Amino acid sequence: MILDKAKLNKKDSNKHIEIKNINLDGVTVEDVILKKDKSNYDEFINLKNLLENVSSCQISDAFNNAFRRSGVLSNLKPINDKKAYGRIVTAYTNSDDWGTSTLAIDEGSNGDILFIESSGNDNAIWGELASTNARENGIVATAVYGSVRDLDALKYGDYPIFACSFVSNAGTPLGLGEVNIKLNIEDMVISPGDFFFGDETGVVIIPQSLFNEVMVQTLAVKLKEETIINMLKEGKSLSEITKIKQ
Repeated sequence: MILDKAKLNKKDSNKHIEIKNINLDGVTVEDVILKKDKSNYDEFINLKNLLENVSSCQISDAFNNAFRRSGVLSNLKPINDKKAYGRIVTAYTNSDDWGTSTLAIDEGSNGDILFIESSGNDNAIWGELASTNARENGIVATAVYGSVRDLDALKYGDYPIFACSFVSNAGTPLGLGEVNIKLNIEDMVISPGDFFFGDETGVVIIPQSLFNEVMVQTLAVKLKEETIINMLKEGKSLSEITKIKQ
C-alpha cells in the first residue's frame, strides 16, 4: 500500500519508532516541524522520536563529542520544568521595555521558540499575558535571558518558560528593541533559526548548520547509555564499564 502523506492526521504524527531504528539521514533543523504538505514526514517522525526521548545532558554530550562545545547557557534555567525544543526566533530589548516581547510573539510561527535577551534583570520583560498570547499563536516556549514575572501562573502553567531570574516589577510597552537579530550571550552567537532544547536540567543551543551532526551523535550517546544501563542492571559496576577499574 502506498502511504498518502497528504492525508496524515494527528495520530500519524505520534507514530512510535524504537530508538535503535531511528534514521536521521538528511534530517535538518527544519524537520522539527511537519510541513503542511507532509513532504518531510519521515524526517519529522524520526527526529521527533529522538527528541522526545533524550535530554539536554545527552545533547550537550553529543555536541561536545562532535565539536568540543557544550552549547549550554549556564545562566538560563527552567522556571516550570517543562521540556521544549524548536527553531529560535530572537529578540533584544532594554529591561525597561517589555513591548519588544510582544513584537517577537508576532514574528513567531507554529513550533517556534522565542529567545529574548534583556539588557538586565531589573525589570521583567515576560509574564502571564505574554505566555498566553505566545501559546495561542502556536509558539511552543520562551527563553528570557533576563527576568520574568507572574510566577504564580508561569510556574504551574503548561507553557515552558526558561529565564535567568524573576522579579515582580515590569517596565513599559515601548517596543523599541530588535527582532530576528544575532545575539551574543556567554561567548555564544545565537542566530534566528538555530536549535533550542530545554528541559529540567537546562538549555542547549545548537547552530542550525551543525544540527544534523549533533543529532546523529545524540542518537549514538542515547544508545550507548542504554547499553550501559543494561550492563549495570546485570550487575556490572560503572567503574568496570568505563574501564576506570581494571
